[in-house]
Amino acid sequence: MQDTIDDTIDRAAMALGGALILMGVVVLGIVEMLAGEPYGAAPLTNDAGEVIATPLIDPNIRTGLVIAGLVVLLVWQLYRMAATPATEHTDRRVDTAAD
Repeated sequence: MQDTIDDTIDRAAMALGGALILMGVVVLGIVEMLAGEPYGAAPLTNDAGEVIATPLIDPNIRTGLVIAGLVVLLVWQLYRMAATPATEHTDRRVDTAAD
């Protein structure tokens, strides 16, 4: 059996899982940087404890996208493990002439 990834399900799962992870980390990270301060997940407060700035994208959304991408890749891998037929291990014996 040839080890290639040609199946439509494989391509779709890799694309979806990778897209979700990249969206949560890279794309929304760039959006956060373009939006300005604060860059962290926690809102900025002043000395009195008042919230003066919050992140543009909720950190729970970004985390959820990354986890969803990882779950898609995990489910895909479980599918690949279940769908791949087990290879038969055969021992070849060659008869040789004895002296």
